[in-house]
Amino acid sequence: MSGWEVRPSDPRRAGRVRLLLLLLLLAVPAAFYAGIWWQLRATQQIEVQYQPMQERLIALEQELDQLSQRLIVASSGEKVAQQANEQSRLTIKLLEEQIFKQQQDLASYRGVLAPASRREGLRIRAFELQATDRPQHFRYKILLSRVGKDDKPIEGRLVVKVEGRQDGKAVSLELAALTQNLPDQFSGQVIPFSFKHFQAIPEAGRFAELKLPDGYIAHQIRVRAEIKGEKPLERTFKWIDQE
Repeated sequence: MSGWEVRPSDPRRAGRVRLLLLLLLLAVPAAFYAGIWWQLRATQQIEVQYQPMQERLIALEQELDQLSQRLIVASSGEKVAQQANEQSRLTIKLLEEQIFKQQQDLASYRGVLAPASRREGLRIRAFELQATDRPQHFRYKILLSRVGKDDKPIEGRLVVKVEGRQDGKAVSLELAALTQNLPDQFSGQVIPFSFKHFQAIPEAGRFAELKLPDGYIAHQIRVRAEIKGEKPLERTFKWIDQE
């Protein structure tokens, strides 16, 4: 009979094919659930590993807050007395050094515990500002850190400007110009930096001084960090109440 073709039938071969197809269909969801289980297990191991660091980080933040409060009280006492005796000066110096050490530890822990999704690199942590008993004189400190595990020094420069008004007009002043003839004055218009994990300006957690021109009312500080080959990083900080 034309148009018909006789093919031998092999039930065992057909059974093996069906078995292979069944195993293939089962393997897909099995691999999916195995991947989920492995990810959950890895996450749990990471949480167990980093738990002591998280606890230490919380403790450091609490200690830093207490030290900052003590420094504020000590500085206020110095202002009320109008003069600092040797004991109060040493107390303030010790508190500033302790705060600097705590901030270094915090920067290190935050760098290790930072989620992988966060952008690594430079951070402008703070521009700390304190009033003094002298008009238009202020104490300041800049804190920089980095996120990530890279031990290669990060180098760049800071451009810091104080923005405010004088005689009713908006005026921007370079920080370097406000430090002339004062301790820790800057020789140039920019502030160079180079560090691995943390840096305070000035060094060792000390405060430097700046003096605003007479009649100048400051509103904010603009800090711009420039690193060769990277997009500049910029932050603004509100000026403290001068009253």
